[in-house]
Amino acid sequence: MCGVVGIVSQRPVNQAIYDALTVLQHRGQDAAGIVTWGEDGLRQRKSNGLVRDVFRHRHMLRLTGNVGIGHIRYPTAGDSRAAEAQPFYVNSPYGICLGHNGNLTNYDELAEMLTKEDRRHLNTGSDSEVLLNVFAHELQTRANGNPTAEQIFDAVEAVHRRCKGGYAVVALMVGIGVVAFRDPHGIRPLVLGERQAGEGTDYIVASESVALDVLQFERLRDVRPGETVFIENKGVLHSREYRGETRHTPCIFEFVYFARPDSILDDLSVYKTRLRMGEQLAGKIVRDFPDHDIDVVIPIPDTSRTSAAQVAYHLGVKYREGFIKNRYIGRTFIMPGQAERAKSVRYKLNAIDLEFRGKNVLLVDDSIVRGTTSRQIIKLAREAGARRVYFASAAPPVRHPNVYGIDMPAVTELIANGRSVEEIEKLIGADRLIYQDLHGLIRSVRHDNSSITEFDTSCFSGEYVTGDVTDEYLHEIEQRRNDAEKQRRKGKRKGKRKDRAAIDGPAAESTDAAVGM
Repeated sequence: MCGVVGIVSQRPVNQAIYDALTVLQHRGQDAAGIVTWGEDGLRQRKSNGLVRDVFRHRHMLRLTGNVGIGHIRYPTAGDSRAAEAQPFYVNSPYGICLGHNGNLTNYDELAEMLTKEDRRHLNTGSDSEVLLNVFAHELQTRANGNPTAEQIFDAVEAVHRRCKGGYAVVALMVGIGVVAFRDPHGIRPLVLGERQAGEGTDYIVASESVALDVLQFERLRDVRPGETVFIENKGVLHSREYRGETRHTPCIFEFVYFARPDSILDDLSVYKTRLRMGEQLAGKIVRDFPDHDIDVVIPIPDTSRTSAAQVAYHLGVKYREGFIKNRYIGRTFIMPGQAERAKSVRYKLNAIDLEFRGKNVLLVDDSIVRGTTSRQIIKLAREAGARRVYFASAAPPVRHPNVYGIDMPAVTELIANGRSVEEIEKLIGADRLIYQDLHGLIRSVRHDNSSITEFDTSCFSGEYVTGDVTDEYLHEIEQRRNDAEKQRRKGKRKGKRKDRAAIDGPAAESTDAAVGM
């Protein structure tokens, strides 16, 4: 999962993009990047780290121009290194920079075609670089001089025909404008907004509406599935809906975990969906555990707070904050290895004994993926003196890999895969485990938008909406992206860096330059 933003403005955009990336930081903590265009040419800064660490005052001064895009990265494809920080850049045609949220399921096929048939070189193992080169190739075959809006739209439609998977994209075309588009299934979110600026209009596209709010943009609408938005440098907006087949199936896990509660995605309030998840979960608890002896409901901060409050209200028991969170440690779900995730839970959460001592506690979390966090938190609750520890998940069991941009590729790392609820209950050490039903989750999310009839629920149901995900593909990505393989690649990169340093001396893995100069 990543976050993207693109802005065309009447004034410099460096600070606005920085602020937008800051409020989208929850979508990725691995790397950050900004590219701007103005009288000084194309300027970029990108590196590994949080937004606040990547961009210093000196970097911001160099990011001049009224047009720009930004990206924060959480790696699902490729490696976790600065060379794969986005936006990516290709010189031909025009000079194009691109940031991407999602994952291409036909990456291997596309990479081979690009190198053998389109004669394009790939520098990384990132599917985002592949997507950029597909777009660049399709545009180059259609336009000789400055491209028209129709030529750009045609190029993106060709991208849709070639690329499979889930993706939301922002691209900066040097001297031309910003292009944004969303996959024909609308799996990954993308929101369009505007702001009046003197005699002109500023435009923004971003992964979540919260980025618009903080910059005081008015939310116009979501970019529709397959739609392309083109904003000229002079502030003229063009858009065209996809003329091929579309099927609006947004990722339901965005509402469960990834999106901020104050965001609106596909005309759905994330906060309200989580309220209803709590209502549905309370109903499930009453049905499955009618004679419960729960004394207090305690959320696992932060994502589950909204749902947990509703669970407590409908059960008629106390709601209490029993864990204090260290806000200087990132989201454990998106940490790169099992050991790091397990260790981080201890550093991230501390229990308030007063809320646990001698009580039967119901802990509520948004979901259970690998089970690492759940097991550690239950242990913390027992150490704090809880008599019984019950555990409830606002989402159904995660039994299948997610292949559209969320790091759940290795089925062997999913605690619910091939196990019953009772077996999971024993593994995480709970006295009782209650899961949300899938139909209850769907009912909670789609409540206020009847135009959405289905969601991508693949990690719960095993049904992949793009129709191209085979058992062979799932096996292949599991071999590539399980924790053991990630650690092997990480160790290999460290060894190469040591060898290089011994020969060349230290080198900084970051990019801070006038692109193409």
